[in-house]
Amino acid sequence: MLSAKTIQIVKDITPAVAANAETVTRVFYQRMFRENPEVQAYFNQAHQHSGGQQKALAGAICAYFLHIDDLEALTPAVELIAQKHCSLGIQAEQYPIVGKHLLAAIKEVMGDGATDEVLAAVGEAYQLLADVCIGREQQIYAAQQAAVGGWNGYRSFVV
Repeated sequence: MLSAKTIQIVKDITPAVAANAETVTRVFYQRMFRENPEVQAYFNQAHQHSGGQQKALAGAICAYFLHIDDLEALTPAVELIAQKHCSLGIQAEQYPIVGKHLLAAIKEVMGDGATDEVLAAVGEAYQLLADVCIGREQQIYAAQQAAVGGWNGYRSFVV
């Protein structure tokens, strides 16, 4: 769980993040794809070009920050994200890439408003959400593996 101080910092910066959310997500994707091009294949490029992906992530970030002290309210969104991630084969090892570029994008866009304290709080909040998503995704992967004929990852088929 997050400390009361971290929750308060996240709540305090929510209006500033919301006002700049689409810029933050645009910078985030640009940085991530430039520095980690291997993750670009996981994203629908038509949605990248139309701005739909940036808007969706901006909305998700704002919703998380607004409900930072009521994570139960986010259960349906977390389930949707986890199902999508599992359909793409996203692994726990990829979450630090996202966290790194999200924090860097917030710092770049918010400038002096992104103090070390703010970035530490957002980093803690991101890690909590990442842990929740990773936990749910591990459950989904385990259920897929345990199903009759189930598997994880890639599998050869004969047609």
